[in-house]
Amino acid sequence: MSADNRVTTAQDTSAEEIVAKAGYRPELRRSLRFFSMFAIAFSIISITTGIFLNYAFGLSYWGPASIWTWPIVGIGNLMIALVVAELGTRIPLAGYAYQWSARLVNPTYGWFVGFAGLLYMSVGGGAIMLGVASPLLLSEFNVSSPNPRLVLAVALMLMVLPVIINIISIQVAARVNNVAVFTEIIGTVVFGVLLFVLWGLKTKPDPYGASILTSTTSTLHNPTIYAFALAGLLGAFTLVGFELAADMSEDAVNPRRSVPRGVIWAVAGSAVLGMIALIGFTIAIPNIKLVESSSLPLLTIAGYWLPSWLVKVFVAFVIFSMFAILVVGAGAQARLAYSMSRDNMLPFSGFLRRVNVRTQTPIVALLVFAVVDIAVTWYGYLQASAFATLVGATAIIPYIIYFLITAGYAYKRRTLDSLPGVFSLGRWAWPVIIFVLVYSALIIFVLSVPGPFHSSDKVVGYGAGLALLWYVCALVWRLRRGTAGVKPVEELVG
Repeated sequence: MSADNRVTTAQDTSAEEIVAKAGYRPELRRSLRFFSMFAIAFSIISITTGIFLNYAFGLSYWGPASIWTWPIVGIGNLMIALVVAELGTRIPLAGYAYQWSARLVNPTYGWFVGFAGLLYMSVGGGAIMLGVASPLLLSEFNVSSPNPRLVLAVALMLMVLPVIINIISIQVAARVNNVAVFTEIIGTVVFGVLLFVLWGLKTKPDPYGASILTSTTSTLHNPTIYAFALAGLLGAFTLVGFELAADMSEDAVNPRRSVPRGVIWAVAGSAVLGMIALIGFTIAIPNIKLVESSSLPLLTIAGYWLPSWLVKVFVAFVIFSMFAILVVGAGAQARLAYSMSRDNMLPFSGFLRRVNVRTQTPIVALLVFAVVDIAVTWYGYLQASAFATLVGATAIIPYIIYFLITAGYAYKRRTLDSLPGVFSLGRWAWPVIIFVLVYSALIIFVLSVPGPFHSSDKVVGYGAGLALLWYVCALVWRLRRGTAGVKPVEELVG
């Protein structure tokens, strides 16, 4: 056995020891290596999906200059990634949001944070499939004005397939995510650079020049600070979800090394590559009014510079990137449900924590939450705007989770130092903690108070109400009897 293999084996043993100390029997198959963990974080961030969905929103509020909110959010979310990296290397357990919060504070706190995680994974995928992926897929077959019911039917089919992939095995799901890394880069960055080159070569008339990058011409006229803050949704919605790599820790080979590296590289890479793509698409805007009036401005821009067949190729990459989000999301959601259920925190926990012996996947959790996700999508379908209702909720919920996780991290920072790990913030821990708490609170405010997000606030409110109802009616009694909950983080030390 080589030295590298001996190190990996020792670190895997250490990770299994943490699982055992936490009171669990290892049931999931450790098969995901570093690139797969990076791919999970990178594909769930999905710069292709985020930019495609929210570019129009940024244009509406702050014009083409809205792209400069991206690096600001990128730096802020990289700070959050550092917190996730340190927690992931020290508590490498499936069910990231719930496990960290419950062990750092208490099971009650962990329940509400964990439920927020389940809600987050339930609301976004359906909205993306219903609002964008399904119509785009139909457009590839020249169905330009589809019946809303046909759009819903295709969206539901697109939601079922990722569940089937995850049921087959985590390795198959990982292969989809690995491919998604390249489709993300090709579908966004390569096309953005291609448009930049065509603009530079002046292959078609361009009335603006580079000055378009700082233009604040917008369709909505609001105070500058308000408009700038809302334009930040472009990055705030996109550069999230990277923590789901930590949710797959018990599927990972050497999670103490692969999780922090995967998370940090995914966020940093997405921030840089996304900015390159945004500059390419923005500088190629042929007509501001025409692009801002389009519901899918990137297609309008691409359609001006590229032949129709190449636009269809671009759309195909976008659809696959959106599909890959659901593949990651379904697996992570099932593992969070599995993690909470093995602590008896959810209704019907005895069923939800079952792991198939052959595939070593939580099949029951995958199927149950597929039904939940479809129900949430149906709710969005019945609303006036599925995008505002569900995608808006997808934007705010991660920051609520980040704030609560970081608060727990601050509460037990010294204890975490006693746990082994390959990544540590050291003396920078407290500056990062304070920054993340202030930054995430600010993002929560920006994504909840303005009028465009009030429908998504209701989704968050309904979710909080459900979590409280289950807690009061059943969970509090389980916790008092000691039949639910987890050991505190101090039990993992030593």
